[in-house]
Amino acid sequence: MGSISNPPSVFDLRSSLSSVSAPAKNGDGAISRSDRPMALDLKLNQRKIVHGDAGYVLEDVPHFTDYIPDAPNYPNPLQDNPAYSVVKQYFVNTDDTVARKIVVHKGSPRGTHFRRAGPRQKVYFESDEVHACIVTCGGLCPGLNTVIREIVCGLAHMYGVTKILGIEGGYRGFYARNTISLTPKSVNDIHKRGGTILSTSRGGHDTSKIVDSIQDRGINQVYIIGGDGTQKGASVIFEEIQRRGLKVAVVGIPKTIDNDIAVIDKSFGFDTAVEEAQRAINAAHVEAGSVENGIGVVKLMGRYSGFIAMYATLASRDVDCCLIPESPFYLEGKGGLFEFIEKRLKENGHMVLVVAEGAGQELIAESMRSMNHEDASGNKLLLDVGLWLSQKIKDHFSCKGKMPINLKYIDPTYMIRAIPANASDNVYCTLLAHSALHGAMAGYTGFTVGPVNGRHAYIPFYRVTEARNNVVITDRMWARLLSSTNQPSFLTLKDIESVRHVYSPKYLPPIKVPVDNNLPNCGSSEEHHDDHVADESSLVNQISGTTTKH
Repeated sequence: MGSISNPPSVFDLRSSLSSVSAPAKNGDGAISRSDRPMALDLKLNQRKIVHGDAGYVLEDVPHFTDYIPDAPNYPNPLQDNPAYSVVKQYFVNTDDTVARKIVVHKGSPRGTHFRRAGPRQKVYFESDEVHACIVTCGGLCPGLNTVIREIVCGLAHMYGVTKILGIEGGYRGFYARNTISLTPKSVNDIHKRGGTILSTSRGGHDTSKIVDSIQDRGINQVYIIGGDGTQKGASVIFEEIQRRGLKVAVVGIPKTIDNDIAVIDKSFGFDTAVEEAQRAINAAHVEAGSVENGIGVVKLMGRYSGFIAMYATLASRDVDCCLIPESPFYLEGKGGLFEFIEKRLKENGHMVLVVAEGAGQELIAESMRSMNHEDASGNKLLLDVGLWLSQKIKDHFSCKGKMPINLKYIDPTYMIRAIPANASDNVYCTLLAHSALHGAMAGYTGFTVGPVNGRHAYIPFYRVTEARNNVVITDRMWARLLSSTNQPSFLTLKDIESVRHVYSPKYLPPIKVPVDNNLPNCGSSEEHHDDHVADESSLVNQISGTTTKH
């Protein structure tokens, strides 16, 4: 029999657990919607966490019946849809959940699960009752128009919905812009275009005005497409709607080209971005290889997470060095970036360097003494690491006076953001859109959708807004990149110590790091780093279990 923890942030369902159907063989502890007691008193802003047998934990998402206990339900019209008549067991079982982690050890607890996405046998809206709206917020990303199209076509073709609005200009559009009517005909070809037909913006989030607009227009399904900042805004909108007791489903579709949304396997547009980044890398390689001592520098997206740079580097095989926000680096001295560039130029006569936009910000801030500034979405405004690094490289080799270089800098950021989604992302966007609308029709709300270990799930807003997905530089994937580029890891003693807090001494034995204090200097601006790692490959080998060649 399942049980539910009751910390201050979790509401108490103990009195309802007598109605939970949980076979002893699986002990999933999930709560059946049909059996949920009508008198359930759900307090605002509380998390639904259900505990079951063998360490099973379900981080559930809100449902209308949590705060509207007498909400009526209806048979799902999909059961009469000829397109789905051939599908075996098309409706998702009420108790189906998706495991957060699938690699476990014998005797491990079952761990955290999320509610599986998909159509349910019962829905909480009649087709002619639905009045949906779609809004896009934040920066551009390949696939935005595909998600819009598939929400509109899915609602219309699967559920017979006819009233769908597009909110123009992001959150601000709810109260300061016009809306447009969306039909399957009007969105038929938009997936072939980049950008968003609804236009977008950052900021403009006024919760009271937004919910007032939703209530005044009679909207009862809100689909919000955006990154982690947008999802935070969606969470606040849901909380206000719940406070007012409105029967309005608030659904988030996570969008970030950087792939930094937590929990989900990846975000839409990422595959397209990696594919398009190859064009810029190839151009840099051609430029660098066509001149003596040619250096091609390519800056790619990645404000806090370096996934695009990492995967584009691995896919290209033409990159000699990849710099990302998660992996600190230094320029001067033994084992530094400048030494590696000089070595690679002597070996190959040219090199290609890929840098994520968020890499090296501390180094730039130190040299430029810049202040922290944020955009309207609360994102830190970054200094242009590509231009800064290109100039630093030029200055260094000009200072040495013995190796003339020819450097070309390429920034394809806006070219990548503006293209339409590729085939892989188009399919993925369709699955996201369908998962979202199935959840809304089934009465779920206050959630975002996405694949978890390959299975689409409904994830509470707080899980995708409390943390960020980052490249783990102690993971095998980063070790694979180091092995592919043969670049130094640039790890310092300080970095090693931080790693030691994560890995037990059993897996990370002590490392002796020799320090050379007799390094050449070129000008007073250069600083000697006396805390660098002389043989960083040993650390990578110990952590990842792979061999890195230097």
